[in-house]
Amino acid sequence: MSDAEFAYLRERAARGDEDAAAQLVELAGEREDAYELLLLAESGSTDAMDQRVQLATETGDVEELRRLEADGNRDAAEVLDDLYEEDPTDDGT
Repeated sequence: MSDAEFAYLRERAARGDEDAAAQLVELAGEREDAYELLLLAESGSTDAMDQRVQLATETGDVEELRRLEADGNRDAAEVLDDLYEEDPTDDGT
């Protein structure tokens, strides 16, 4: 996807086009673009928030999971609980 196409998709999503927002979330997830997912989540996309948790889990980014948990994300909290249950001596550092 060209930069112009990506910019147009962002523009459509900003105007409330849910299909465009969904496409952006999918593309950002595929590209492992945490920043794009952050922007989408901040604009209210719950799918982007879910994708952020998934990406942090897949990449082992415990700090991101902790940030998400601190912001009240229950999925991130569950992932951290599961990680702790797997290895209670691992504090993520």
